[in-house]
Amino acid sequence: MTSPHIARHAHQVLSFGEGLSAAHGPASDPAIARSWRRCLDQHRLDPTSARATCVVEQTRLREHREQLQQVVGVAHWQMNSLHQQLGGAGHAVLLTDARGVVIDSVSSEAERTEFQRAGLWLGAVWDEAVEGTNGVGMCLLERQALTICRDEHFRGRHATLTCSASPVFDPQGELLAVLNVSSAREELSHQQRFHTMALTNLSAKLIESCFFLQHCEGAYLLRFHAQPEYIGLLSEGLLAFDGGGRISAANDTALGLLGARRNALLGMSLEQVLDIRLDELLQRATPQPGTCWPLRTLDGQLLHGQLRGPKMRVIQARGQRADPQTAGLCLEDPSLRNRFQRALKVMERDVPVLLHGETGTGKEAFAAALHRASSRAQKPFVALNCAAIPETLIESELFGYRGGSFTGARKEGMAGKLQQANGGILFLDEIGDMPLALQTRLLRVLEERQVVPLGAVVPTPLDVRLISASHRDLQGLVAEGRFREDLFYRLNGLTVELAPVRARSDRDALLDHLTEKEARGEAVQLDDRARQLLLSYGWPGNVRQMRNVLRTLIALAEDGFIGGADVEAVLPAYPPLTLHEPAQDPLGQAEREALLTVLDARQWHVSRAAQQLGISRNTLYRKLRKYGITRS
Repeated sequence: MTSPHIARHAHQVLSFGEGLSAAHGPASDPAIARSWRRCLDQHRLDPTSARATCVVEQTRLREHREQLQQVVGVAHWQMNSLHQQLGGAGHAVLLTDARGVVIDSVSSEAERTEFQRAGLWLGAVWDEAVEGTNGVGMCLLERQALTICRDEHFRGRHATLTCSASPVFDPQGELLAVLNVSSAREELSHQQRFHTMALTNLSAKLIESCFFLQHCEGAYLLRFHAQPEYIGLLSEGLLAFDGGGRISAANDTALGLLGARRNALLGMSLEQVLDIRLDELLQRATPQPGTCWPLRTLDGQLLHGQLRGPKMRVIQARGQRADPQTAGLCLEDPSLRNRFQRALKVMERDVPVLLHGETGTGKEAFAAALHRASSRAQKPFVALNCAAIPETLIESELFGYRGGSFTGARKEGMAGKLQQANGGILFLDEIGDMPLALQTRLLRVLEERQVVPLGAVVPTPLDVRLISASHRDLQGLVAEGRFREDLFYRLNGLTVELAPVRARSDRDALLDHLTEKEARGEAVQLDDRARQLLLSYGWPGNVRQMRNVLRTLIALAEDGFIGGADVEAVLPAYPPLTLHEPAQDPLGQAEREALLTVLDARQWHVSRAAQQLGISRNTLYRKLRKYGITRS
């Protein structure tokens, strides 16, 4: 049954809809009038509805929170501080995402139930299209700080609330979140509403500034103002740029001080804005700048600034990981991790594993990791490179021989690789280079599970699990008659494709993993430019080449520091990273094109693109790395 208060409020809204009461009451405010009109005509909402506020389920709430995890971490302390400044009782402080979903809240324990009944809790959706005119919904549309007081709400059940909302923008100027304070007290005075709005807006700006500083840790950050005493305060200008001087982010104050529009400024070179050479400016960068210095814009305006250098990642040995599934490999790429686990499962059932991939993709390291993670970890792991041993010696190396079997043989004879691996695992690398005659003997050994060394008569029982590898197309060799078809099917219990470095989604983690290995306990610092050069390089020699380059860089590093110039001096000329074989991966190409379409439509704002795609920002970043997508 509708309460008298809701009925009176609904009558006021419906009278407005009929054009009878626009000159007086809440609808005399043009912004409220526009919102009420949308609620009636577009959203088809009923002001008398007593239904509870829409709340998303827990799984969806986790997704909304994950997409703004960094913002929540920055904002929560400030939300608690704001709640205390407002006196605590009677106020609920909410943080919503750009879709109006509450992702964090602060209120007193005693009032929590009351605020939940009013819809002021985690997961509640305060978008205008769902809840009608309200502080959060209006802020999302108007993109400015505002207060919606009691009867200004569209739905009658919200007409007891007074809500002050302020937008939080990201470093690229896109709406990131809304900070909202709601009060269920009787009638707040004009002074109380003004005080609440001022504190809410100040807190939103603090969150925005802290997020800017944290989000741009990997970039150079110029803090500046016309008055040096304003540097470090909320009124300072903030510009983020990379090692090449390209501007990637700016706050509103920076735009005002420079007299520039954000769309024009982002992507420009800093030397197109400031009257200073980039190399001279970068020399002033420190991790924690304490002094400011004068600088001028190209039109002669005097400013004062401080330059913070990018936060460099320190890579230091952490010791062997305890998880046997990683087994010393970098398995941050989900696809690679899944292939490793599948290979381990079949190998434990004595099913042969065939590794295929370009030269240098780490086939032997993968095989050795399978051995370390298997139940035969304490048994032998024996590797034989069939392409590295002369054809005349492969037979004796593989099968062994008895003393005096041939000229030059040892008197005591020699156990072959098959016998050395007995009880453990044999890894045959570049199996495609094995001579046909030896392929026949190997097939017989694998079928009969016993080996006869050269010059011997009595066979020796054999218990060995087999991993083989090749960069060649073995099926093509079978078709050409250069590889036995029956041996191919005997080796091919499970084929595992090892992707080249350029196609791996965990290049960032792989870089750290290999740097840690090559550093051998020493601390190594890669600056932003060095890291970008290494990650964008094509790596034709794959992991092997990456390890060699890192070994060289670490050997030449002064005090463990590796800069962009160091990398440029060591890396050989090779085209930068591009999407691998798009024509052979139609699904991947389609996904890549879809990502680019959404990113372009959203002006490369990653949070908004992730929201449109229905995935988290972390997932989107992984896909960008997978397809080698960077903003041109």
